[in-house]
Parts: sequence; C-alpha cells; structure tokens
Amino acid sequence: MSLTKSEFTAFAEQYERLVYTICFQFTREPHTAQDLTQDTFLSAWLHMDTCPKGYERQWLGRIASNKCKDHLQSAWNRRVDLAGDEEMPPGLSPPAETVALEKLRAADAAEAIRTFPEPYGPVLRLCLLEERSVEEAAVELGRPVKTVYTQLNRGKKLLRAYLERRSGHV
Repeated sequence: MSLTKSEFTAFAEQYERLVYTICFQFTREPHTAQDLTQDTFLSAWLHMDTCPKGYERQWLGRIASNKCKDHLQSAWNRRVDLAGDEEMPPGLSPPAETVALEKLRAADAAEAIRTFPEPYGPVLRLCLLEERSVEEAAVELGRPVKTVYTQLNRGKKLLRAYLERRSGHV
C-alpha cells in the first residue's frame, strides 16, 4: 500500500490514540510513550508497502508493541544499579559514589563501542550512543533492518563480555 504524505497524515491521525495507548500500556511513562509512538509512525512510513490491505490497525499495533519491547530490552532501559538490587525510595538520589561508578561504566562502554570493528561498531554507535532506531541505523548504513537487528544483538553480547572481562581485571 502506497500513500501520499497527506494520506499518511490522515492515517496517522486515525490511529494515533491506538498507538499511544499501546505504547503507554507497555511503558507507563507518557514521554516515552510519545517517543515510541513517533518511532512507530516513522517505521510505518518507511515500511508502508508491507502493510496488508485491510489490516492496518493490527499491523500498526504489532509495530508499536515491537518498538516497546525493543525499548524495554534496550541497554539504556536495563542499566544496572551498581549499588545493588534494592530500590531507591522516590525523591532520594543514589549515593555519589554510585553515580560516579555508573558514569565511569558508561564512559567505558562508549569508549569500547568506538573501538569495535565492522560490522558491530557502527551499529552499536548509532543505536546505543546516538540513540537512533534500528530502522534509522539501517538506512544510514545501507543495510537491511534484520541484519542491523542481528548485528546489534551480537554487538551487545560482545560489549557485555568485554565490559565483564574489563571489570574482572580491575
């Protein structure tokens, strides 16, 4: 199905509440749900030709839920609390040493990502450091989306192993 910009705008307006609701149900964060809604419609625009006629609602719902699942599984969202597994009470900040350790670990990860060779380095840089979507990274790198997903997952495993080895030697 191919749409003009004005037709896609009408399409997006028709399904905006549905997509936002799906994203909010997953994340429970209004701003994150808005961002994921935009990501969903960007992906829909890029892949509109794959939408089965008559199944637009289900197709968009699947894109939205996949975007949310990717977000919830992302390294940024699953960042480790170095102080332990205990929850911080609302309104309290973590201790200064915890914040410093998290910043140091993030800097180590960023440094490692910048030195990773092809094909993982560029994918990790775009998706983790620049926080681009997999679709945007695929377009920029000229690679299929599925390939970028695979390279991102393998790159994350390599990065995790690298950081674990590095922290084991400290």
